[in-house]
Amino acid sequence: MINFSKIYDPALLLTERLPIIVKMRAPLTVYPFSSLPPMLQTIMIYYPIVAVFGVLANVMSIVILSRGNCGLSRCVSRYLVAMATADLLVVFLDVILYRVNDYYFPTTFLFITQVCACQITLIHAATDISVWLTLAFTFDRYVMICCHKLRTKVCSEITARKVITIVFPLFVCKNIPWFFQLEPMFTVSKTDWLCVFRSQDWTHPGWILFTWIHRVLTPLFPMLMISLLNALTVARIVAATRARKVLRGSNNYADENDSEVKSRRKSIILLFAVSGNFILLWMTYLIFFLWMQITQRFVFTSAKDPMLIADQTSYMLLLLSCCTNTCIYAATQSKFREELINVMKYPVKILLKCLIGGK
Repeated sequence: MINFSKIYDPALLLTERLPIIVKMRAPLTVYPFSSLPPMLQTIMIYYPIVAVFGVLANVMSIVILSRGNCGLSRCVSRYLVAMATADLLVVFLDVILYRVNDYYFPTTFLFITQVCACQITLIHAATDISVWLTLAFTFDRYVMICCHKLRTKVCSEITARKVITIVFPLFVCKNIPWFFQLEPMFTVSKTDWLCVFRSQDWTHPGWILFTWIHRVLTPLFPMLMISLLNALTVARIVAATRARKVLRGSNNYADENDSEVKSRRKSIILLFAVSGNFILLWMTYLIFFLWMQITQRFVFTSAKDPMLIADQTSYMLLLLSCCTNTCIYAATQSKFREELINVMKYPVKILLKCLIGGK
């Protein structure tokens, strides 16, 4: 029998570069918290908070947006619900089942090789879906504002449904190769445990090509496209607003009461908040990935290695992006705030009814 409690080393835990980093070990909670490296202490506090907030925020977004009382078009609501669903999957698969479980419950059935490989595949798929739905939403808003001839065809609930229906299975299939690149680390009582990448495949041209395609598709290409579409949208809105001011006269009071200007302003605020949040929180991950490719440094020397801290910080920000959209909706959409307050009041009303009825 293997004594799992003696295999643990905090420094080894943090020297993670492969997408899958699981080691059979004792839970970190059996060690004095003060003895752990500062980065690990931060991670152990950070991810449970993200898990709780991410689940609550995305579930509430799905419920509120599905009701259709936020003053948004059905097309926009479809995209936002799909994005919240994808973000919820990322929080559940990556934050809860992968990271929180890895630090607090490291000897569960999730570390059986087949389960572990399936989990890694689904994490990549859920992340891709979340990113590409953000791009689809940005493109939809770009067409709505800038392409009047395509507006009726592209910016419709039917098109949104088709796009969402294609994106989910497409990126699940695209990430299936990850499953076959993983093999057991060791076997205990005829059961394969943990999963590591097949070392012989790292230098294979096909695998190198696949990994670069994977990184280009998520997040490099979406980030570039979102930035470009936002720039074109801004240029279009500025030009249209100037032309409208000329026609209506440069009167501030008229601008404030112009329903068309108000509609554009709300659309652009929501669009920029969602896409800008995505770009900012993914930027650290992208920069760090490109830096590692340039320097060809893939191994960290210790738990205090600045490169390791940058690596972990990039993942922390990346996963935070799956929890912030609800805050964005609440900050930019007054009707969403009203619905959010009503949803939060509902359990209190039920409780008061039960207490009053009981008396």
